[in-house]
Amino acid sequence: MVTSGIGSPLASPWEDRQLLLFSVAGAVLAWCAVRVLEWAWWRPRRLERALRSQGLRGTAYRSLAGDAALLVRLNKEARSRTMPLGCHDIVPRTMPLFHHAMKEHGKTSITWFGPMPRVTITKPELVREVLSNKFGHFEKLTPTLGRIQRLLHNGLGSHEGEKWAKHRRIINPAFHLEKLKVIFLFCYQPDKLSMVRRCSHKLILHFQRMLPAFAECCTELVHKWEGVVGSDLPCEVDVWPHMQNLTGDVISRAAFGSSYLEGVRIFQLQGEQVLLVLQAMNKIHIPGYLFLPTKANRRMKHISAEIGRILRGIITKRENALKSGEARSDDLLGLLLESSIADCRGDGCSNAGMTTDDVIGECKMFYFAGAETTSVLLTWTMIVLCMHPEWQDRVREEVMLVFGASTPDYDSLSRLKIVTMVLYEVLRLYTPLTALQRKTYKPMELGGVRYPAGVALMLPVLCVHHDKELWGADADEFRPERFAQGISKASADAPAFFPFGWGPRVCVGQNFALLEAKMGLAMILRRFSFELSPSYRHAPFPLGMLQPEHGAQLKLMRLP
Repeated sequence: MVTSGIGSPLASPWEDRQLLLFSVAGAVLAWCAVRVLEWAWWRPRRLERALRSQGLRGTAYRSLAGDAALLVRLNKEARSRTMPLGCHDIVPRTMPLFHHAMKEHGKTSITWFGPMPRVTITKPELVREVLSNKFGHFEKLTPTLGRIQRLLHNGLGSHEGEKWAKHRRIINPAFHLEKLKVIFLFCYQPDKLSMVRRCSHKLILHFQRMLPAFAECCTELVHKWEGVVGSDLPCEVDVWPHMQNLTGDVISRAAFGSSYLEGVRIFQLQGEQVLLVLQAMNKIHIPGYLFLPTKANRRMKHISAEIGRILRGIITKRENALKSGEARSDDLLGLLLESSIADCRGDGCSNAGMTTDDVIGECKMFYFAGAETTSVLLTWTMIVLCMHPEWQDRVREEVMLVFGASTPDYDSLSRLKIVTMVLYEVLRLYTPLTALQRKTYKPMELGGVRYPAGVALMLPVLCVHHDKELWGADADEFRPERFAQGISKASADAPAFFPFGWGPRVCVGQNFALLEAKMGLAMILRRFSFELSPSYRHAPFPLGMLQPEHGAQLKLMRLP
């Protein structure tokens, strides 16, 4: 009898192996095809049906790119023109896709981030519920976004679960408001040493450089401007790069102390990395894009490696010096290392404390979050005070009344009520980070809607801050007096103010950022008045943080 096929008398062993390999390859290809179809078509369509069946509306899912093409078109249209001076209705220009979706489909609307549905959540109580995340129902990032974020930093903001809790416990002491007060008392009010003595001497040494470093940097900036601004004639200055350099200098000195110059190099590299990462964000719907050897991808990896090498060298030298008792621990890096060592001792476990890679990730985060937030806040505050000179006069009058010619101290800064109101209003109108994002990893009910696993929840903080139902008909106007009785009474559904996030993951450095901003603004206002230059074009632009797209050209005038 004549037979054929694998194992037949007429088939050679080599033919048997070929047939087996072809069968396996065919099965693998079929499995991959099914997986791709599930990821790119079947699953998005199931999620879309589940959301639309509950009354949600939005853009339709048509391709793997999601709403990328629509986003590019709307961004181009929105940014083809600048805004009128004095206009603070910036949502249509800075968040055109979400503005369009909410206008067409309602505040709770669907857009698409690649094959993932993204639902906007604008009700303050729901925003607070998502950010509070009491039961761990919401993930912070998708894996792809996580890979991109790690090119910028792998710090507290990107961790979840036990690792986040451990890092928060170690880092939190560096930014506690009462401890910042100790810094001021120690450095500026030695006559109050009785209060200081009640605090740990080591704690004082940890923090004595942080805010004085900011005061020193502000003084240098003021002296630099005095060198170019005449006593009689105003001088045009683009204050945006100056503010970037100022806060970069501060974070470098506060974080690394004697390694300040190496810190400045990190700040420069991080700025380039932000631009490259934002470009990559528009292409991450392409499978495997981050692994392609493109020029931009190679540069991002090179920058990440160079920053890592610099930080590893600084950290290794500091660790060796700490072990030998030769190093100070009065900067953020020293505090981080000592807190990590103390945590390791207290826990008694081999996995307690931070690894060197963990410390590198946190140092990167100091730069990305610490420097950018304060620089954009100070820049927009100066721009807005130019648009509303009556408030510039009020703020300067308060600063002169509280400080006079003396160096700002903690108690004086805490008495700046008008300055605080102005900063809050600027944070509301020009929120540095315009949106936050979370993702459901299991079915979850929120606001009467049951969200399946795998749905992104977009929290457009800037839209919430401009919502007329929450802030009144004048929501797009600059009215600092709305914060006269504090944040809790400023809006209808209080609190609806999320410039630093909310809940357990609220920005750990928010108090430090506000103290920086108060000190910087106070020291500038004492020496200069300012107005918008004719060359200034009002064009808010979310490039990572909300930046002035064409710079911040102001005319500075020295005060007598």
